[in-house]
Amino acid sequence: MPNKTDGNTLFPIFLKLENLKLLLVGAGPVGLEKLEAIFNNSPKANVKIVAKVVIPEVLKIVKERNLLLEERAFQPTDLDNKNILILATNDIGLDEKIKKIATAKGIIVNVADKPELCDFYLSSIVKKGDLKIAISTNGKSPTIAKRIKESLNRAIPEDVNSLLQNMQKIRNKLVGDFEMKVNTLNKLTANWSTNEAISSVKNKV
Repeated sequence: MPNKTDGNTLFPIFLKLENLKLLLVGAGPVGLEKLEAIFNNSPKANVKIVAKVVIPEVLKIVKERNLLLEERAFQPTDLDNKNILILATNDIGLDEKIKKIATAKGIIVNVADKPELCDFYLSSIVKKGDLKIAISTNGKSPTIAKRIKESLNRAIPEDVNSLLQNMQKIRNKLVGDFEMKVNTLNKLTANWSTNEAISSVKNKV
């Protein structure tokens, strides 16, 4: 049992949603927000939507991405062969019932605006090319996460992706075992600011 001094004990991972099956229940404004977060980060995500009411903005995404949409009430069989469930029903009683069924099936669940029911949270994301930073406040304050995201977006230069690509080229040219490569790259990048790193790496590729 974590104690109060442990802080954020969430385990951060990055999922390949194109290899998983995700069910979204609810297609109102909150469902739209979840969909946008999913496809902004994983354009090839495998998503099915079940909802009695579907707003036009969700219908637009469904058509653009050729998603499976069923306009009806949730049924327990909707969870068959699913890996991830996101609930955006705006009905806490329904969410609790569906969460219980999903948990029994070993499916991880996110419930919009109900941290106590979530197995995972959707993070605020900073994305610059291949660089992706997920920000978590342990469900305490999306507003703080948003402000940190804005700060990082301003602080990290757009051409950081060039640094990543060039670092990969340097790594591929290095000889020796894994430990030797790590030590070389650590020495190469020690005490750098991002701008210095970009300039230095470009000269070594």
